[in-house]
Amino acid sequence: MGNYDLGICGRDWVEELLAKYPSSALVKALDLKYGKSSLYMACSSSDNSRPIDYWRTKPGTIRIATEYPNLAESFALSLRLRRFSIFPLWGAAEAYPPENADLALVSLPAGSPFNQALSPVSPTLSSSALLIAHRISWESKDLSPLLRCLYAAGDAEEVIRENVKGQNDGTRESPPISLRPDSAVRLGLPDGHLQGPALEFLGRAGVTIQSNPLDPRRPSTNIEGVSIKMVRPQDMPLQVANGNFDLAVTGEDWLLNHLYRFPSSPVKQVLRLGFGKVRIVAVVSNQLPVDSPQGLKELLRKGDLTRLRVASEYTDIADKYARDNHLSPYRLIPTWGASEAFLPEDADLLIENVQTGRTLAEHNLKVIDTIFESSSCLIGSTHAPHDSYKLERMNCLIQTLQQAIKKN
Repeated sequence: MGNYDLGICGRDWVEELLAKYPSSALVKALDLKYGKSSLYMACSSSDNSRPIDYWRTKPGTIRIATEYPNLAESFALSLRLRRFSIFPLWGAAEAYPPENADLALVSLPAGSPFNQALSPVSPTLSSSALLIAHRISWESKDLSPLLRCLYAAGDAEEVIRENVKGQNDGTRESPPISLRPDSAVRLGLPDGHLQGPALEFLGRAGVTIQSNPLDPRRPSTNIEGVSIKMVRPQDMPLQVANGNFDLAVTGEDWLLNHLYRFPSSPVKQVLRLGFGKVRIVAVVSNQLPVDSPQGLKELLRKGDLTRLRVASEYTDIADKYARDNHLSPYRLIPTWGASEAFLPEDADLLIENVQTGRTLAEHNLKVIDTIFESSSCLIGSTHAPHDSYKLERMNCLIQTLQQAIKKN
């Protein structure tokens, strides 16, 4: 986009961008030789004896879960899979096979053993840190003072010594995955910053979660007939809509972001759980002389801003907010975290979640509007399961959580 002249990024993300936008104004200037990793197409360890030709000729649709949807599509096309479907994720792709996906395109740091729940099908890309440049800057600006330093570092035998924790030599047997019967309730729990509060809440409800050292994404529980998987809360609404989970814990912010994009999605809020409260707010730099969205509209009207740049992880909430407040013309800038760093150089407006506002103050930012307040919630499908046993277990679990909410 031209926001930076130079940057350092993993080759995997560069190739992910170029797979969709091959004519992007991006120059791969130098391999910096650190941060080495590999992308693998992987399957469940229960399928580890399947040759690659099996996937090429397998009947039906092959489901691929990944953070790298463009690279996954390129791989599927190069392999000439008959039919395939890509599930784009925010992470934790390794948790999806075998129940919710047939394959997963995952990144593995150099020297790290392969996930015990997965087996490699085919390597797809070797990655390391790259120095990248905006093509126009590369061709028109004198970047030589900085480039001389970086090229000298890049030519060194080793820029950064990587911690090798051991390799999987292929002799260790992967533990089989124990699949629950179809009538089990599939419950999605969040990883990341919501994981601790979610487990604490479940504990107060009498739901015990036991960690699984062989597969941390699939803990066990004392509730009969419930199968648990831990993935990103951002992915929960889409996974419930796809039928991969019967119930899931996420944030109201991510549910609303999903419904703004897919208004007819078969996902609904079942319970408001109350922990993990945040405010979704509109934020600008203190340097910008506005204190409301109307102020931004006035700057656009007078021409002080030719186009509003709106950065957010919540792209669909941000899009609706800009439209509802008539902040045209505007441009959305999707982010993957650390969004406060985009203001003021690379964005004018940020749609972000805050708890105390301390981080915003540290970055010289201010809130000009509170869009809504968000809490954790339990979500489910608008379509009731046909299995009476599953429906009974779901209702029992919901009632258990309701009692915990009342106690609070």
